Amino acid sequence: MTLQLRVYVPPHPLIKHWLAVARDAGTPSVLFRSAMTELGRWLTYEAAREWLPTQETTVQSPLDSCPATLIDPTVPVAVVPILRAGLGLLEGAQTVLPLASIYHFGLVRNEETLQPHCYLNKLPQKFQPQTRVLVTDPMLATGGSIMAAMAELTQRGVDTTLIRIISVVAAPPALQKLNDAYPGLIVYTASIDRVVNEQGFIVPGLGDAGDRIFGT
Repeated sequence: MTLQLRVYVPPHPLIKHWLAVARDAGTPSVLFRSAMTELGRWLTYEAAREWLPTQETTVQSPLDSCPATLIDPTVPVAVVPILRAGLGLLEGAQTVLPLASIYHFGLVRNEETLQPHCYLNKLPQKFQPQTRVLVTDPMLATGGSIMAAMAELTQRGVDTTLIRIISVVAAPPALQKLNDAYPGLIVYTASIDRVVNEQGFIVPGLGDAGDRIFGT
């Protein structure tokens, strides 16, 4: 069977609510940050389904022993926020994955060529086998940033089938590039928007998520 990119848009009412808040041009920076935190939380919650490694055990309740399922603490979990906008989703993601290691990956986009340039790379030289990696990137637009991040992760030994990407809005150009290069990859997003304009922004999108998060 041919592998293809899988993109999930969870129909959760809280995701829909906070997406609406984030889209609104009148939302002040402080509330926009809250919206991003909540979207990070609920998208990570959805992405963790059937992804986090578990182990079967037995626990003693106040009345009797019973079978139980726990998260396997021996399997590494990592979160990679793509700076700077990916930091907006990080706080929410950490509430779901409190024991995950955080590896920052900073990219800035050339406004003329729309190509990303790496200014910070805190990824390890090699990830341990079976590491689960969650990538936070609010907007998958032209695909430049996420493709750069994926290249770095795979070069460091990450199994693409163990990667989950969460984004607030995604657009066809980025999703097509991911599908062509990394079939089998899984993306969770609050919305798939219709187009990317000439300036590289998703329409209707969120505007510049980094600027709106940090008020700069």
